[in-house]
Amino acid sequence: MKSKRKLLVVAIATAPLWHLAVEAQDVTKPEVNPTIEEVVITARLKSAAEDVVLERMEHEAVTDLLSSEMIGRIGDSTVATALRRVPGVTLVDDKFIYVRGLGERYSSSLLNGATVPSPDLTRSVLPLDIFPTSIVESLAVQKGFTVDMPAAFGGGSVDIRTKGIPEGFVFNVEVGTDHNTETSGSGLVYNGGGDDEWGTDDGERALPGEIKSALDRYQGNIGVNNILTFIQRQDGSMTRADAEIINRELAKSLKRDITIEDGDHGENIDGKVSLGNRFYFDNGMEFGFLSGLSYDHGYDTKISNSREFSQPEELVGEDTDSTRSVNLTGNLGLGLRVNGEQELTTTSLFLRNTDDVASIRDYHPQNRPLSSGQGSRAYELRFEEQEMLVNQINGRHVWGEETRDLLGLDWVGEKLPFLDQLKLEWYYSDAEVNTDVPSEINVAALTETVPGTGEVLSSTVQPGASMGNYRFTDLEDEVLSQGWELSLPLFVGPFDIELAGGWDYVRKTRVYEQLDFQLGSSDSRVTAVTGQELGDLFGDANIDNPDYGFGLNVSPATARSYLAAVTNDAVFLKSDITWQDTWRLIVGARYEEYIQVALPWQPLNYTSSQISMDPDELARAVFTDDQVYPALSLVYMGQDFWAETFQLRFNYSETVVRPDLREVSDASYRDPITDFLVFGNPDVVPSDLKNYDLRAEWFFDNGDSFTATLFYKDIANPIEYFETAGGENLLTSQIVNAESGEMTGIELEWLKELSFLGDMFTPFFLSGNITYMDHELVAGSNADAPTNAKRGLSGASDYVANIQLGFDSDDGKHAATLVYNVFGERLYTAGRLGDPDTEEQPFHSLDMTYSYYLNDNFTIKAKLKNLLNESVVLEQGGIDIYEEEKGMAVSLAVQWQY
Repeated sequence: MKSKRKLLVVAIATAPLWHLAVEAQDVTKPEVNPTIEEVVITARLKSAAEDVVLERMEHEAVTDLLSSEMIGRIGDSTVATALRRVPGVTLVDDKFIYVRGLGERYSSSLLNGATVPSPDLTRSVLPLDIFPTSIVESLAVQKGFTVDMPAAFGGGSVDIRTKGIPEGFVFNVEVGTDHNTETSGSGLVYNGGGDDEWGTDDGERALPGEIKSALDRYQGNIGVNNILTFIQRQDGSMTRADAEIINRELAKSLKRDITIEDGDHGENIDGKVSLGNRFYFDNGMEFGFLSGLSYDHGYDTKISNSREFSQPEELVGEDTDSTRSVNLTGNLGLGLRVNGEQELTTTSLFLRNTDDVASIRDYHPQNRPLSSGQGSRAYELRFEEQEMLVNQINGRHVWGEETRDLLGLDWVGEKLPFLDQLKLEWYYSDAEVNTDVPSEINVAALTETVPGTGEVLSSTVQPGASMGNYRFTDLEDEVLSQGWELSLPLFVGPFDIELAGGWDYVRKTRVYEQLDFQLGSSDSRVTAVTGQELGDLFGDANIDNPDYGFGLNVSPATARSYLAAVTNDAVFLKSDITWQDTWRLIVGARYEEYIQVALPWQPLNYTSSQISMDPDELARAVFTDDQVYPALSLVYMGQDFWAETFQLRFNYSETVVRPDLREVSDASYRDPITDFLVFGNPDVVPSDLKNYDLRAEWFFDNGDSFTATLFYKDIANPIEYFETAGGENLLTSQIVNAESGEMTGIELEWLKELSFLGDMFTPFFLSGNITYMDHELVAGSNADAPTNAKRGLSGASDYVANIQLGFDSDDGKHAATLVYNVFGERLYTAGRLGDPDTEEQPFHSLDMTYSYYLNDNFTIKAKLKNLLNESVVLEQGGIDIYEEEKGMAVSLAVQWQY
């Protein structure tokens, strides 16, 4: 079958549809023989296109792929934005992907086939915006389950494949900049740290050592009364005034230079460099390396407007968020190959993604409506640094003729010929992330405003124990992932058979620590200074003045620290049988033994155990699951059915989606996307899924193709957020199991060169995909008074479309692509007690990229984003309750490569 497919693959690789970054295209006419047609071209994308098409055709399940060349042509800078181009994939919050309408919990992500930890503070799923596309060789979105992958599979699985060892010497340098009409230029600024340009805090924001020592000394309570108790045990002459001085000194150790003001932002810049080579030796050995480094520094100011559904003219707000982002990436890959049958590769990857946010929100709550001339203001400073370090080793060993000859074991091949081409593939991955929020500061104030317009005339912080709220958060997450697969090809008459089996093991540990402190005063005399700028209000002069009564205390907020661990031990078996290159049957099963533990942790509990020792609570903290997950794939491979090559593929599988680590604990957390306070639920059980796919594919020799896919998913006990009763201005929700869910859909995908319209259209091509979905969730009895007992799945759209129009000039010096993407209305939050659901409205994204190839070394790239100047809009009951202007953006980059 491979020989028959060679013609198709080479034809597609040379077609205009695949000339994604063209230089001069000198095509030699093919010579024809009875079995194969050879085409020799000098196009930079030939081998990449061959690999992508061949893998898609030969994969045992429904799979879509994006090559690095396609990503580079479209100009997407992160893996998250690139995946929007895949059929049925949408993006939420610019970081989480929804595959076929199923939320991020239903979509798993792997790095070179291995599980890696998530730096996200509230989710165990991997936010894909942390990966730059500069490290990517290809992206594989597998929509059908196969037994060699984790059974935690819902909508699909994304495998991020990093760039491998080059064929020869490569050196690339690229620098660029960008500007946004709405978000660049000026914004909110404050005095940060000395290392902010590198995305790391120099210690200025961090929890001071004085407070750490005081927490140990005073047993987790640094309030004045507790300090007095401890110091009087040592010296009976100590007074309350002495305790107050100690407390004020602790307060002064915090970062208090927190005045937020308008200021100019610097220019957005980015740069990347890569170096690699491969060395060939006479003994058949090859050694190579690829290294890379990238740096991206930019500012972004987001202005959004909100209003309450109950009183949209009175309860309004405006939020200004200015974010300084720094992204650092370093990667190193090494490879050793012997005679093409023995191979070892290593991959090391370091990522740092830092967001430094300054925010001011002016709003009018129920008791201070717009017409009253009174309002509220919230100040926020947040510095979040995410770091990931990954080290991986992969091995591939084939028991072939070259290996037997090298080892002097030719006689084994003669005695045991059926073992020829026995293959062992293995991997080992050790990955860890650390997410550090050295300081998150929130200050609430009351404002005097112009009635009817909301223009702020003055702002005053109200006296109280929590005038300034300080939060220090640290997340450590480590994942060890390893496994192997052994496969043996057999040839029995008209049957090509491959028998395979393997083992996978994942161990994950997560430590989440959150400490909250309150700085403030309830003394009425403090009102003399509460109208000052924040940096002055919390300055030394005011803190030291005993008349103002400032003090620092540990916040009595609900405990949100936790410890968690997961182990997943799996084995699998499968058989792959092909009959006369026409029918292919793959049958397999995977057994997983899954254990999960999540425990609330009280890090400041010095008088008893920081973790509950109650037997009932410990039992509820442990979750186990062991099941067998089957998968079946049946493929028909034919020719000359509307196209030169035709494939019809059916997949069936049974999979599972398990609750997140903190979702099964009693701890609560605030969801940064919805701003809901989310409560865990130890009674949540996994969701079981049955997945059906039917895909028909037509491939034409000229490179055109058309694909149609029908899919259906039946979900038992779907895991969902449901709103619960909360206080005024407090949105709360809980994780529960709904009764059932269903998803039915169709995906259409095409590639078409346009020369049939005339010679002038020869340089153009059209590609795209459209997905239509019908979905339903039955809330069931666990939900708390939902408005709609039956509704759509959260985040699922009824349709998604991607269309790309490309141009490649005849001289190979110009390439341009116009890219359109849209998703249909999707559920943002479900209503309760009769309130309507909140829906995110369609966003019509139109981008354009252009590349000018000066010569073989220099390239100039330009990109225009959001040409339609679309906004993000949330609608509830026909009222726009949230709107964010995204602005139009332009970027320019210059690349030199050798």
